[in-house]
Amino acid sequence: MSCDRPFCRNTSLAAAAVAALVLLMPAQVTPVRAQAAQQATLSDVTKSESAKSDGAKPPASQKTGAGNVAAVDQANPPQQKSLTSKAIEKVKAVAKSAGDIFNRVPCLPPKGGAKSMGSLPHVASKLAAGEPVVIVAFGSSSTVGYGTTSPEFTYPNRLAAQLHRQYPSADITVVNRGQGGEDAPEMMKRLQVAVLDMKPDLVIWQVGTNAVLRNLDPAETAKLVEDGIARIQAAGADLVLVDPQYSPRINERGESASQMVKLLGKVAELRHVGFFPRFEVMREWHEKQAIPIDNFVIADGLHMTDWGYACFAQLLGDDIIKSVGQIKLGVNVPSNVQTYRPM
Repeated sequence: MSCDRPFCRNTSLAAAAVAALVLLMPAQVTPVRAQAAQQATLSDVTKSESAKSDGAKPPASQKTGAGNVAAVDQANPPQQKSLTSKAIEKVKAVAKSAGDIFNRVPCLPPKGGAKSMGSLPHVASKLAAGEPVVIVAFGSSSTVGYGTTSPEFTYPNRLAAQLHRQYPSADITVVNRGQGGEDAPEMMKRLQVAVLDMKPDLVIWQVGTNAVLRNLDPAETAKLVEDGIARIQAAGADLVLVDPQYSPRINERGESASQMVKLLGKVAELRHVGFFPRFEVMREWHEKQAIPIDNFVIADGLHMTDWGYACFAQLLGDDIIKSVGQIKLGVNVPSNVQTYRPM
């Protein structure tokens, strides 16, 4: 079996079980769920003598993989049935967990609600008119997705999937323009080619983390960011700034991190652009929601886990949808299905 879509892959129960136990890749989620359900159904059928007497035949979809389980069950009824049942239940449970992670994670917004990022008029008008929308994710390793277990788990890909679910008929392209190790000085040098030449409708600019780690002057970073914002606005794009992550290595430089967060927030306010307070959101995960840091930061003490990226993308996506929804886009988006191109 072959499929053009990234979610389709033919797997056996054994392969699915191994993959599921290491946080299923998105491509395996749907087949594992379907296979586990088929095997559970077949197991129930083989347990029932009345099903045999009725001459019921298993569906064709159960003839590969699931049929093997049924044959083993019939050969060793008591012991093998118990082992198979346990294996199936384990696969089903992990598959459900992985499916939840790929779609939405159990992730709460900050209590009291984060400050609104404001409207995104350019994106909203393009979607309302049924025109294609290009979103550029600009930043460093957090944008690249360092620390994820799969490219599908990077925040730009998570965000793309979320927006596609929200606006299924819209033509939305999310382009990842992250470059590990960079901050404002390097980003400004590639702003034209990496961002502006893409003619974006929305730029999500994650910046400031490496400036803190490299002891760069927060005020100078803020000035460079302000210059970049002016160029992005002049190109007619909406903009959302994303500040550094709350993590052990950033927290070691608490004074610099605090100053960076405040300055970026101030720049966003003065330039009237969106601002996603990632540092405060992540700090609340730990300090107010009692989530262990290693749940959302990997062992290097800096980069985020699959869950951390997922929650970040999810809350960011919710804010974008809320901002765009101010003109009730759902009514105006064309009904014809257009091409969706995650990148």
